[in-house]
Amino acid sequence: MPSRRIRQGPPRPPSLPDSLPAAVGVQLELEYEQAVESAAYDDVDLSGSEAGAVEFGQCRFRKASLAGSHLAKVRFIDCYIEISDMSNMRGEKGVLERVAVTGSRMTGLAWNDGLLADATFADCKVDLTNFRFARFDVVTFTDCNLAGADFTDADLRGASFTRCDLTRAQFHNATMTGTRFRACELEGIGGLTSWAGAIVHPDDLLGLSYALAGALGITVAEPDR
Repeated sequence: MPSRRIRQGPPRPPSLPDSLPAAVGVQLELEYEQAVESAAYDDVDLSGSEAGAVEFGQCRFRKASLAGSHLAKVRFIDCYIEISDMSNMRGEKGVLERVAVTGSRMTGLAWNDGLLADATFADCKVDLTNFRFARFDVVTFTDCNLAGADFTDADLRGASFTRCDLTRAQFHNATMTGTRFRACELEGIGGLTSWAGAIVHPDDLLGLSYALAGALGITVAEPDR
């Protein structure tokens, strides 16, 4: 993995106008290389949409659905995504930059070979997601369900996970120097040999040791009574 400078500090928040007009007309019918600026997608159903290289700039999604959509190379820049459904969305080579996602469902999201920069995820269901070959630049996951997420070959040097369920998540060939974990569920994770340089809170060491024992084929005996 090529060396790169990892910026420290919390993710930069999205920058949006004080008020946003509701998305209308063509903004509700996504097309190839369409650019949408400063629009509110509240209670909007865009599920099953298919378009490439769409860009959303300074937009808000609240109780919106993009479930099952295929938006290759999609870009979300300076956006809020709140209580929305992005389950089974395919956004390969997509970009999430200065984006805050809260209370949303993203089960089965495919963001392989994508970029996440200055992004926050809080109280989200992000299980069974595909982040293969993705790059994380100052990204935080807090109180998220990431069970079964696939980070194979991802660059996680700018990612941190707090109180997240990472049960059976895969980290094979990931780059993880500086990746932070605190109070996370780590049962059954894969790719432990890629964890060199990761920063793990002491409270997580027991769970990590069990995962390491399992990876090495070690059976942990029941304690004597």
